Amino acid sequence: MEVTDQQRRLLELCAIRVDGVSVDWSLIARQAQDPTGLDDLFQAVITEKSVAATRSRPVLSAGLRHLPVLTERVVAELEAASGVGARLITVLDRDYPANLRLIPNLPPFLFYRGELREDDARSVAVVGTRQASEDGIRQAAKMSGLLAEQGVTVVSGLAKGIDTAAHRAALDAGARTIAVLGTGITRCYPSANWDLAEAITASGVLVSQFWPTSPPSRYTFPRRNVVTSGISQGTIVIEATSTSGAKMQARLVLDHGKKVFLIHSLVASQPWARDYVGKRGAIEVAGVEEVSAQLAAPERVRQATEQQQQLTLSYL
Repeated sequence: MEVTDQQRRLLELCAIRVDGVSVDWSLIARQAQDPTGLDDLFQAVITEKSVAATRSRPVLSAGLRHLPVLTERVVAELEAASGVGARLITVLDRDYPANLRLIPNLPPFLFYRGELREDDARSVAVVGTRQASEDGIRQAAKMSGLLAEQGVTVVSGLAKGIDTAAHRAALDAGARTIAVLGTGITRCYPSANWDLAEAITASGVLVSQFWPTSPPSRYTFPRRNVVTSGISQGTIVIEATSTSGAKMQARLVLDHGKKVFLIHSLVASQPWARDYVGKRGAIEVAGVEEVSAQLAAPERVRQATEQQQQLTLSYL
């Protein structure tokens, strides 16, 4: 895997861990986009004024005293990623996903297998419960297949249930799909979806915001939801209870200023969904046309990304 010096330095900052505490990765991602951001961080200078900055300053200062250890960790993880044919993209790179760059809690890097494309900016996440009903599976497949036929990239999380149905429908339509992993790129969870993951790499992409060797854990899946929301323009929730990860993603999507689409049957059956439509700005939909009509072209997303970068730099 070819890695630039700047990319390697970014990863070294992310490798800092002092007494179990890391420098806030989203803070690193935001500041690294400044032309002098990496150099400042390597001087233990955090320019951002935030709670995350206050907490991260002593960790950054202490961690930089052990640079050889950081380099060793980065080399080992890059070797692991190379072993499965993965590549690296960071916020330093122009080709970093445009939708993802628009959110404040963006990841500083992604490891990926397959191909990232600029037209993936016209994308929608299709999510729902792992314990999906037959009707939920059918609706997820229908919605994803119709989106795919309209050239929309279908995003989901590779979990069993709704996620699996969404990915398979996109592949069956011969279209693009992005699987956002809750593990490192060298792993597949659930293991039963290994063949599906391999199929996705052939005509879509697997992405992970974690170190390549990271196993699944309680904290990785909520963080996975951040990227699933961020890398798409909006999220369709098919089936979800009030305690599900899909509902958590719906909240994140609204926090990100993006669109939440809740299908009619979900709104009819779940009080939380009715509340999201009535009070929080979620959109009740009966068909895919109501979703695709609200999607922006990739060029408009790129323009918004450039404007967001300027706002980010002015905030630092």
